[in-house]
Amino acid sequence: MKLLSILLLVLSTSLSTARAGHPEKNAEGFVTIFDGKDLSSVVTEGNWQIQGDGSLALVPREGESGWKRYHHYLWIKEKYADFTFDFEYKHGPGGNSGLYFRCADQVDPTLSGFEVQILDSLGKPDAEMGHHDNGGIIKTKGATKNMSKPAGEWNRMTVTMKGSQLTVVLNGETIHDLDLAAAKEAGKNLPAEGYLSIQDHGELFSVRNLQVKRL
Repeated sequence: MKLLSILLLVLSTSLSTARAGHPEKNAEGFVTIFDGKDLSSVVTEGNWQIQGDGSLALVPREGESGWKRYHHYLWIKEKYADFTFDFEYKHGPGGNSGLYFRCADQVDPTLSGFEVQILDSLGKPDAEMGHHDNGGIIKTKGATKNMSKPAGEWNRMTVTMKGSQLTVVLNGETIHDLDLAAAKEAGKNLPAEGYLSIQDHGELFSVRNLQVKRL
């Protein structure tokens, strides 16, 4: 009976994860972007350093601050139209970054793409979560729930685009399910395809287990 209970618990946990929208590692159709060793699928001039634990850490160099050094962002080489992008991240106290998607070019992602905000918003009430808080779609909509983990802990984010429909799952909870064509930023059109990028905000930031699937 004890073994059966354990098996049922494992199955229940797996089904819960699947319902939450986080794919299994190396799930069918997914391509590994960073496996802990190889950076051939990305391009950047930022100081992203491979760590012994297989993660990729952004270690800003002296004088690097702010977020407008777009060529220092971690850019996925290929463009994507419909996709699911899955990764883990962690930051220090007050951490700030973001995931850009459907960027028409790499010149200025704030003009040609959309951003899922990554921010240290721990403790902020759900009802007060705005578009600049953790998980918010910048200038579009705040997350429906505050799923932030404490600084120094790993978070997991899965972003899916199908046409203009955006779904974002953060730490096991769906925090967005909206039509960007109807809720787009003022004056910004949604490109049919574009680049994916992780922001260099001039602060310590780490990622791991990056994988993407074309839909």
